[in-house]
Amino acid sequence: MQKLSTNILLFSGAVILSMAPILMYQGKEFKATDSLNITAIEQVKPGYKPWFEPILKPAGGEIETFLFATQAAIGSGVTCYILGLYKGRTERRKSDETVTAPEHRD
Repeated sequence: MQKLSTNILLFSGAVILSMAPILMYQGKEFKATDSLNITAIEQVKPGYKPWFEPILKPAGGEIETFLFATQAAIGSGVTCYILGLYKGRTERRKSDETVTAPEHRD
């Protein structure tokens, strides 16, 4: 029963942490850091030209957001796979050591 209440508490905390910024900044406009950086650079050095242009420009903000979310999902998937792989190897190594360990008799 204690494990269930701990899980419920952790889940509630995650929901509160994810909803707090949405409720705190409701109705405010969020801008991408790229556009803020371009504005700041133009204020400091008006004749600045970028080194290169993107090969493909997303058609809209929704597509750019989708691409960013997809990139984040792929990155977290790779990270979680590697962590799980190392965890499995460690557990398998521990189980092999306990099976092959010699018995001590008194």
